[in-house]
Amino acid sequence: MITIVIISTVVVAGCGCLIGLFLGFSAKKFAVETDPKEEAVLEALPGNNCGGCGFPGCSGLAAAIAKGEAPVNQCPVGGEPVAEVISQIMGVSADAAEKKVAYVNCGGDCDKAKDKYEYHGMMDCAMAANVPGGGPKACAYGCLGFGNCVKSCPFDAIHVINGIAHVDHEACKACGKCVDACPRNIIDIVPYKQKWFVSCVSTDKGKSLMDACSVGCIGCKKCEKECHFDAIHVEGNVAKIDYEKCKNCGMCAKVCPRGIILKTEVPRKKPAS
Repeated sequence: MITIVIISTVVVAGCGCLIGLFLGFSAKKFAVETDPKEEAVLEALPGNNCGGCGFPGCSGLAAAIAKGEAPVNQCPVGGEPVAEVISQIMGVSADAAEKKVAYVNCGGDCDKAKDKYEYHGMMDCAMAANVPGGGPKACAYGCLGFGNCVKSCPFDAIHVINGIAHVDHEACKACGKCVDACPRNIIDIVPYKQKWFVSCVSTDKGKSLMDACSVGCIGCKKCEKECHFDAIHVEGNVAKIDYEKCKNCGMCAKVCPRGIILKTEVPRKKPAS
C-alpha cells in the first residue's frame, strides 16, 4: 500500500516537473518581446483610454509612438507635460502641441429657437432625431438639448444650459467623444485660442430660417466684407471662420445683424443646481 502511494507521488511529481519544463520552454520560445520604450511611454500616459488620440486606448498610442508611427505629443489629455516626458523617453524634441477643445456650433437656445411641437419621447438626442420631423426644434440643424454629449464626456466638460450644450474649455480634453455622440454633427474640435465662432450651421434660407430661429445665420456676407484677414466666408448660405487666418479681432461679430457670431466664455461652467 505504501509502495503504491510512493509510486503515485513520484509519478505526479514527475508529471509536474515535465509540465513545468514544457511551460517554461514554451514561454521562452513563443514569448512576444515588448519594447522597453513602449512600456515607458505607456507608463507616462495618463491612462484615461479616451480614444481622443485616434488610437484604441493608451496602449495603442504607446505602441504607435514607440514605433515612430505617432508624434510624442499625440495625447490630448496629457498635453505638453506628458509630451515632454515622452520626448525624453524617445530622445526627440517635443514640439508644443496646440491645445484644442470642443465647440457646439449652435446659438439657438430655448429663448431663440422655436419648437414645432411639444416633445414627450425619450430624453435622448439620437432617438429624438429619428422621430418625424427630426425632433421638436423647428431648426433641423440645431442642438436638440437632451445631453447625449454630456453622457459621453469622461471629463464633465460639457453641459446643457437653456436647451443647448456648452463646453467648459478649461475642463475639455478634446477627446472627441461628444463629437461622436451628437446625431446632428454640430460639435467640432477647435483651437483653444479661438475666441469667436459662428454658432450656426443651418443652410436654410430666408423666411424658413427666420421662422425657426431668431439668431440663425442668413448668409448676408456682412462679416465677410468686414474681415481684413480673409478669415470668414459664406459657404452654403452660412458663414464659416478659417481659424488659421482668424485674428480674434471680433469685427465680424460687430457687423452681424443676427448676433450669431459669439465669443466663448472661458470657462463655461456647469450651471449651479
